Amino acid sequence: MGILDDHRNEGREDSDLKVKISESAGAGTTKRKELHGTVHLRALSGTWRDSPHGAVFHVYKIDFSCDSELYSGFVLLTESKLDDDVANNKVDLYLLDKMVKSTVIPCGEIHLGSDQIKRAMHFHELLFNGLYGKLFQGSKASGIHREFLLQRDNDLLWSTSYMYMILPLEVPNIVNDDDSWRINWKGIDSCVSVVEFLRNSAWLSAEQSRSKYRSLSGDSSAVGGNVTGEDIIYLADRSLSTENLKETVVMSIHTGRIYYVLDILVNTSAESPFDSKADGTPSKYPSFADYFNKKYGIVLFYPGQPLLLLKQTHNPFNLLSDSEASAFRRKMLSTGNPVDAKRNNTVHMPPELLVCIDIDISLLRALYLIPSLIHRMESLMLACQLREDISYNVNRFHMPSSLILEALTTLRCCEDFSSERLELLGDSVLKYAVSCHLFLKYPQKHEGKLSGQRQRTIGNANLHELGTKRRIHAYIRDSAFEPRRWVAPGQLSVHPVPCSHGVDTSEVPLDSKYRTIDENVVIGKSCDRGHRWLVSKSIADCVEALIGAYYVGGGLMAALHMMNWLGIEVNLEPCYVEKAINLASDRSCNQKVDHVTALESKIGYDFSTKGLLLEAITHLTEKDSGVGYCYERLEFLGDAVLDVLITWHLYQNHTDVDPGELTDLRSASVSNENFAQVCVRRNLFQHLQHCSESISKQITEYVTLVMAAEDSKSLQGRQCPKVLGDLFESIAGAILIDTKLNVEELWRIFLPLLSPIVTPDNLELPPFRELNELCDCLGYFFKEHCENDKEVVLAELRLQLEDILLIGEGIGKIRKTAKGQAALHLLKELESRGISYDRCVLKRKKRESSDVSSGLVDMKFSIIDVSQKKQKVSQLLCGDDGVSDAAIPVIAAISTEKGGPRNSLYELCKRLQWPMPSFETIEQKSRAPIEFGEGSDKKTGFNSFMSKISLLIPDFGVMEVNGEERADKKRSQDSAALHLLYKLEEQGKLVIS
Repeated sequence: MGILDDHRNEGREDSDLKVKISESAGAGTTKRKELHGTVHLRALSGTWRDSPHGAVFHVYKIDFSCDSELYSGFVLLTESKLDDDVANNKVDLYLLDKMVKSTVIPCGEIHLGSDQIKRAMHFHELLFNGLYGKLFQGSKASGIHREFLLQRDNDLLWSTSYMYMILPLEVPNIVNDDDSWRINWKGIDSCVSVVEFLRNSAWLSAEQSRSKYRSLSGDSSAVGGNVTGEDIIYLADRSLSTENLKETVVMSIHTGRIYYVLDILVNTSAESPFDSKADGTPSKYPSFADYFNKKYGIVLFYPGQPLLLLKQTHNPFNLLSDSEASAFRRKMLSTGNPVDAKRNNTVHMPPELLVCIDIDISLLRALYLIPSLIHRMESLMLACQLREDISYNVNRFHMPSSLILEALTTLRCCEDFSSERLELLGDSVLKYAVSCHLFLKYPQKHEGKLSGQRQRTIGNANLHELGTKRRIHAYIRDSAFEPRRWVAPGQLSVHPVPCSHGVDTSEVPLDSKYRTIDENVVIGKSCDRGHRWLVSKSIADCVEALIGAYYVGGGLMAALHMMNWLGIEVNLEPCYVEKAINLASDRSCNQKVDHVTALESKIGYDFSTKGLLLEAITHLTEKDSGVGYCYERLEFLGDAVLDVLITWHLYQNHTDVDPGELTDLRSASVSNENFAQVCVRRNLFQHLQHCSESISKQITEYVTLVMAAEDSKSLQGRQCPKVLGDLFESIAGAILIDTKLNVEELWRIFLPLLSPIVTPDNLELPPFRELNELCDCLGYFFKEHCENDKEVVLAELRLQLEDILLIGEGIGKIRKTAKGQAALHLLKELESRGISYDRCVLKRKKRESSDVSSGLVDMKFSIIDVSQKKQKVSQLLCGDDGVSDAAIPVIAAISTEKGGPRNSLYELCKRLQWPMPSFETIEQKSRAPIEFGEGSDKKTGFNSFMSKISLLIPDFGVMEVNGEERADKKRSQDSAALHLLYKLEEQGKLVIS
């Protein structure tokens, strides 16, 4: 199991040690951040650009299908052949109101001549820069000479390390029946023509462009087309009849932006009044003609033509996650008008400022899908590249790249999958393999030394070191896809992130100066050289996830290969197992034959080597009687094999539960408490061989408790004898050796013993954890206090409700047991008041998250008169313990950064055990831009938010305050929180330093 993953180690005796290790800032910890580079993607490199004889490309056809919309197809052309599971691929893309299914299939090879390559490159440059970049560089305001980006062939737009092309296909209805695809050269050549036109006639400035623009637009013969008459519209490069204009794709010659025509506004012209402001105030421009003249220096030659209503193209979005699309849909529905949630992105434009691009609108629509699709394909290519480096090719085994990609993907990527499930599984597989190896290799080492050596091997510090040596960090995906930073070949980035780390190479040296514990470091965001900060622990987690991926994809042998590739020594040769069996066969079972036979009958397995079972039931205290062995080594092995078998069972049978719940299921299933209860239910405890009156007493008391319990919940907070769990694990270890590491046979035997295995429906969290989640859901804080009293620990938990203080007390041999008992008493008291985990937390988890409010759940508690006699749960009126009369708290100066006021208020509530505040936020929409803030904080938007905050102060009442209007919801809540803090200070309830 992962040494530093505290959440997974519920119920483990060495958890305190692991917490201490995790709190350090060493390798493999969460505190340490490291700067690392990203690996270069080999599959998309190419050298074909300057070849005089053209080049041969591998062709991959891209199709999009949707029930409600038509999308054009493309071909992806690459110099290198892509791996099969990248070349044959399906990706679902989630738009706001629909899903588009994309399919990629290989279609052989194609040769393009040098002229075709040049034309295709112009297509790339024009459309990808026009849609997602800028076709004009520089401006008068910046003092930089304005220039058309493609004024001349620009080699800087293309790099041999990233060379591929995405070319359009002809629409299906004009493709011959005997052809599955055909490149749309007509559309490509139209883009080439637009590039040539803009090189000669793009509007750069009044000084640079007027003469050229006048010569073309001022002469109707200069614009192409032979159409004449009243229904003619003159564009910058041609004339078109009005009936052919709708849904035409066009580009403005003064901005380089791409649109398509929605409608012809018949009763308008450039002489029409310029759009008034949304609030009704008149514009400073009397007409459209005046606007373009004063704004751009353009003199229109056809001001009487009707204006065109154009739909703007928009920036790409991350379409890879259904959860993000669902969240946006919920937000739209909460506004009451889904249509209003979309930006009104239409413009009015004089036709003569537009040049026509002869491509179908379905092609423009499909280009919006390309960034997300290509990003997913590139991610799969990286996974294939790592698979090639790992190189496991036994019996033509093909490891799915999708599994490797899942192992490389952290939660920060906001995908519909992440590495956490595989990490949980890999953690167990690694523990099992290393445990077997150590058990077999060192037959004379006792359990303590084996555990220490295992811990050093599977600990995060070691996994981090091994992963770093294999450059796993360079493959990790640790941030969400940012479509605006996606750049196609031939496209100039308009959102550059220059490197500020002082590293000139893509690889970052493994040096201490590139490590930090600064909590303000932004994790996962890469600069243009690919450098990004990673949490050190994420490297160790990824190593475990890769082991889990290979176990899922190819079984134990594939996982062992992965471990050996990493540098983890694991040798499970049969000869070592035979030695272990021979060693146990020398033990005589004559005096214990009745125990051995009876136990074999109960577990349903006859041992070939009875000495193994004898060893498994022999406690360390038997050594006082001259016995030279005990069950501790087999317990060490059985712990590991049960861990992996149960985890694998849960992984396979609960594919829909989130990783956190899967972790909880495993913690409950492999806990010492669960194994001890199995020993009692199956009467296995009767065969434990020991010489200790203390152990006998503990077992007798626990058996009585279990037999009298109505269900497992009534056993919560009760400490079980550790020997019972150890006995169960040692029997599993003995069977594993006797079956020569046949884990399938072991699971066949142990599944009936363990049944029923916990499921999400009957999962019971440890009491302290349950109380913590319940209070988090309700918006309450509790304080804990523990102290040692001789050989026991006394725990006290104080939970402040709205009108009463509850105090739960517990006692135990260790802190965890004592806190668990105290929490259990509080949970029972809360349940008697109608407050339970099932009613609050589970209901909240099943409910879709809402943007309307957060924090306090609407529950009321009544005051109950009680005495202050010491008991398991004390109930005190709010002022009885001095909380309300305590010294006035002093808080630090409130940060004005986003989230600062809310954090200050939350910390105050936690400190004073006040319930969390709740917010109600109202959104106001405006067609006119609204200005918020002053100076550097000044911000303009079309929506405003105002929040009201409510805070219930025990023994005082509810305090409500309204904040000021702000441009976003979170800042409006900050405003309300700030006003509330000031009001609290005015009323003498706090001091702000």
